[in-house]
Amino acid sequence: MSAAGHSAGAAADSPPAPVSLREALSYWLKLGFVSFGGPAGQISMMHTELVERRRWISERRFLHALNYCMVLPGPEAQQLATYIGWLMHRTWGGFVAGGLFVLPSFFILVALTWIYLAFGQVPAVAGFLYGIKPAVTAIVVFAAYRIGSRALKNAALWVIAAAAFVAIFFFNVPFPAIVLTAGIIGYAGGRFAPANFSVGGGHGAAAKRYGVALIDDDTPSPSHARRGFIHFMVVLAVFVALWAVALAAVIGIFGWDGAYSRMGWFFTKAALLTFGGAYAVLPYVYQGGVETYGWLSPTQMIDGLALGETTPGPLIMIVTFVGFVGGWTKEVFGPDALFLAGLGGAAVATLFTFLPSFLLILVGGPLVESTHGNVKLTAPLTGITAAVVGVILNLAAFFAWHVLWPKASANAPFSGPFDWFALVVTITALAVLHRFKAGMIPVILACGAAGLASYFVRPV
Repeated sequence: MSAAGHSAGAAADSPPAPVSLREALSYWLKLGFVSFGGPAGQISMMHTELVERRRWISERRFLHALNYCMVLPGPEAQQLATYIGWLMHRTWGGFVAGGLFVLPSFFILVALTWIYLAFGQVPAVAGFLYGIKPAVTAIVVFAAYRIGSRALKNAALWVIAAAAFVAIFFFNVPFPAIVLTAGIIGYAGGRFAPANFSVGGGHGAAAKRYGVALIDDDTPSPSHARRGFIHFMVVLAVFVALWAVALAAVIGIFGWDGAYSRMGWFFTKAALLTFGGAYAVLPYVYQGGVETYGWLSPTQMIDGLALGETTPGPLIMIVTFVGFVGGWTKEVFGPDALFLAGLGGAAVATLFTFLPSFLLILVGGPLVESTHGNVKLTAPLTGITAAVVGVILNLAAFFAWHVLWPKASANAPFSGPFDWFALVVTITALAVLHRFKAGMIPVILACGAAGLASYFVRPV
């Protein structure tokens, strides 16, 4: 073995140096600006950086936290960042990690939405978006492959993943029903076949090691993660009070029938219904934002989804777009202050959407930490993770269908011309991601440039 190889091996045999909150803040801020590719891509990014390269947390502990976040309503990637930040640096670390995961996307979407409303459609933007959509499809497929290769370690978990895909793709089974069924199967598996349902997937799961981690498999949970019932009730009471004061303030200023007041209540409900990620709640947001309250038009909702897909952060950040357009459309501060009205709507929608996510992590985190060594308690979550792999594959199929048959509809699923350019871009992006381990940002920019060139060569 070379001296360099021996040195690297020796370093992997000991945990990395303790990480300061300032160092962690730098990473979470960077992640907030580069977290493209939806939840699958974002989780893959965190795994690569935190488990493989920096070794802040071990594979098993990472997957254990991910299992819990997959069960919760809300954006699982943002919640996973919040959980790891909380585990490393207490409550403030959780707020820093979760907040910085969202804030860059918030400001980018506010700027893009203002440009969209004030200046209309620009051909260059349309061409860039045309190339990005196949790239996003490739990123989701690749991330599903990476997560599946880590989580599906035996035939039982493969069967759960396949069954979940069939259930949601062919029979449109609601995601909560899939989660419940997978959890029950995992619980039974933990009792009768525990080796197949240990965290990480059973046989061979422990072989995936990247060296000793700062928070390793057998590292005791920190003191702040070993709190009891009183702490649970205090944290719950604080968050409920924060939510109630914020909503009461909005209602007190704008009245119950005001646009901001309705947004606060509506997006609180939306936050608690987002099982299965943003696509599971989009129909609910569409119904409320377009049909019930008239904050935006159907075309604007579709355009907002495209912006959400091509900006960093969780896809549920489309609520920022909806809130901005709603405040702008309702002219909350009059026709001469449209940007201010839009900014207020974006802030209200984002706050009430993400506040429950912090609550669920900070309240449930100590309970989850107390179970990471107990197979009987973690087996249901392992079963759920396997099912979610199938759901992510369904999302990849959803993307591919809309990208390759852009004129298709539910009633005519393969109508209109097949987009061969999009197929070539998707396959090329997937090959580059897999074969050359390229970063997602270069892939997205290259595909966007290809789409822009194609857009000016022929109409799309």
